[in-house]
Amino acid sequence: MSVPEFQFSQFTEVSALASSHSSAHPSYSSRIKRCLDIVGALIGLAITSILLLPIAIAIRIDTPGPIFYSQTRCGYRGQEFRIWKFRSMVMDADALKHKIKNQIEGHVFKNSEDPRITRVGRFLRRTSLDEFPQFWNVLLGQMSLVGTRPPTPDEVRSYAAHHWLRLEVKPGITGEWQVNGRSSISNFEQIVELDLRYQQQWSVLHDLTLLCRTIQVVLRREGAC
Repeated sequence: MSVPEFQFSQFTEVSALASSHSSAHPSYSSRIKRCLDIVGALIGLAITSILLLPIAIAIRIDTPGPIFYSQTRCGYRGQEFRIWKFRSMVMDADALKHKIKNQIEGHVFKNSEDPRITRVGRFLRRTSLDEFPQFWNVLLGQMSLVGTRPPTPDEVRSYAAHHWLRLEVKPGITGEWQVNGRSSISNFEQIVELDLRYQQQWSVLHDLTLLCRTIQVVLRREGAC
């Protein structure tokens, strides 16, 4: 899938910040990381298939509408893809977004008391069950188990040059942001800093460490909204 023209023009600015952009980040071409992603995605999808029926029934009883929700996101170097989740909001949530106050400063949207979230949706988010369908994105190679938060195209359009650095790795289901505060982080620049720290510290062992920490964070519901 080609990257839109506006993304190419912005990406050229990033090359002035780091000469390493002529080659991919080592995590992008790591066969071990990809194998880990495939194994993890297959396990995750197996669990998702078991949870699918009760979650689907709960969503449909709570509010009318589809079981799954998809949205366009930007992955590695701005390449667009459709991310999948269990629906946790009302059907016209995207159209109502402009009415909701953004609690995070910068190019990311978050509101811990978002009225668009359904009753079942709040449970799915607290337990991170809403994100299980993303294992399909991981299996397709659009995402990784561990990486950066995938932004929306409208967020990317507002990026400064240094923000593009965070897109030098595949987006992940989890990452530094999720295990170091999750929803308690209130500034986009903090997210960028964590994403760049991940790139600097990356190794397969570091990914495994973040996966283990993610399980602990989810079980304790730390920073969940």
